[in-house]
Amino acid sequence: MSEGKNLIGVDIGSSSIKVCEIKEGRKGARRLLRFAYHPLPSQSIVDGHIMNSGAVIEGLERLFHKQRRRDVALRISGHSVIIKKVTMPLMTPDELREQISWEAEQHIPFDVADVELDYQVLRRREEEGQMDVLLVAAKKEEIQDLVNLAVEARLKPKVIDLDAFTVQNCFEVGYGQPERGATTVLLHVGASLTTINIIAEGNTAFTRDIANGGNAITEEIQRQLSIGQEEAEAYKCGSGGGIVPQEVSRIVQQVVESLAGEIQRSLDFYLATSGDREISRVILSGGAARMDSLKDAVSARSRAQVEILDPLRAAGLDSKSLGAFELEQHGPAAAVAFGLALRKDRERAA
Repeated sequence: MSEGKNLIGVDIGSSSIKVCEIKEGRKGARRLLRFAYHPLPSQSIVDGHIMNSGAVIEGLERLFHKQRRRDVALRISGHSVIIKKVTMPLMTPDELREQISWEAEQHIPFDVADVELDYQVLRRREEEGQMDVLLVAAKKEEIQDLVNLAVEARLKPKVIDLDAFTVQNCFEVGYGQPERGATTVLLHVGASLTTINIIAEGNTAFTRDIANGGNAITEEIQRQLSIGQEEAEAYKCGSGGGIVPQEVSRIVQQVVESLAGEIQRSLDFYLATSGDREISRVILSGGAARMDSLKDAVSARSRAQVEILDPLRAAGLDSKSLGAFELEQHGPAAAVAFGLALRKDRERAA
């Protein structure tokens, strides 16, 4: 459960920083106060590791230079994070707290002393004497690096969340809980990482990160056409300021089909191991979500309806909202920042 004021969501991605601020009224109505976007130089963050801290700090300072409130929610992702659904014997909350470290040792490929652990009971199966527990571990070193970066920019980190759960938060607040029996895939395709979160019976049933995203398209255009990164990015987005070479469409389709194939292999693995027979729908977000070719490729391979996530369903836009133009430009790429901005400054376990 959460109480207090909404935190400011700060999504530090591999290609940009996105900031979102939401205000929740007394009757639960949410309004977007501000959305802002700052691009980062290439290679500032690689595989989740901060390579150019100066550029990130400078970006944060620009985004917050007129901001009094500095209590923020941040996110972490990539190889430093492990999410596992495990089955354990039924036990009390106190017993679970005592046992969770031992359980983590069996499922996490890191030394337990080197990670921050969290967990949530998804379902208690009384008749079987078992319960399903979602176990999360993140490397302390990676978390501390992120926190130090924010503190250097004079921010006050209060919450560290995961990509998969921020998108889920944005989706559930905006769209409501999926229908009973439905299996929904939340697919967030960022610049360098694609996050899959499968929701079944209202809970996370499967997650996976794929080290591939929108940057792969840009890089392939660069390679095949022997051009610079900025020109390749403009061609990918259809904004090259002139005629886009015919080869671009073929290159985009080639990379998109490869990514859709990786996504489908993950979905097939889930279906084969879970007992679910089909995917009900796919909700697509991230910077690459607006590419029709990606939406079509995922739809064809998953044989499911694909929708583009609209973050504004989680918090409405009005005439006083700042950054409306930036949000219009980046749309579904704002899902993580919105999900972070829905977190509160006083939270406690349910």
